[in-house]
Amino acid sequence: MKLLTHNMLTSKCIKGVNVGYPLTIAAKDVKVSELDFNQEFVARIIPKIDWNTLYNAAEGLGHAGDLPKSIIDDYENNEEFLKKVHHVLLEVEVINGELICPETGRKFPINSGIPNMLLNEDEV
Repeated sequence: MKLLTHNMLTSKCIKGVNVGYPLTIAAKDVKVSELDFNQEFVARIIPKIDWNTLYNAAEGLGHAGDLPKSIIDDYENNEEFLKKVHHVLLEVEVINGELICPETGRKFPINSGIPNMLLNEDEV
């Protein structure tokens, strides 16, 4: 599961959960894979993500590196910044672990990079 995916997931569908975001990552295996850098894509995705969630997830996985705690001004034209964001969003991947609902503690497994967000019948 890439951190871009993590940034968009919520457990709000569980009965009684109001927000369900952000999910905590408990990673067992993390892999870093080099991907081609697409400056335009990264610049366009930044306004759609929750920066604090991304930063905290990257930090929790030990991959925040030189990533600033907040989005910098004029980021669209800062290739160095965009490469750092590209790295944490698309190259850092949780292979095995769990996502944990912040309200209920419900754990969702991550196996082979795929989060299983299916709910039991009594949770809907």
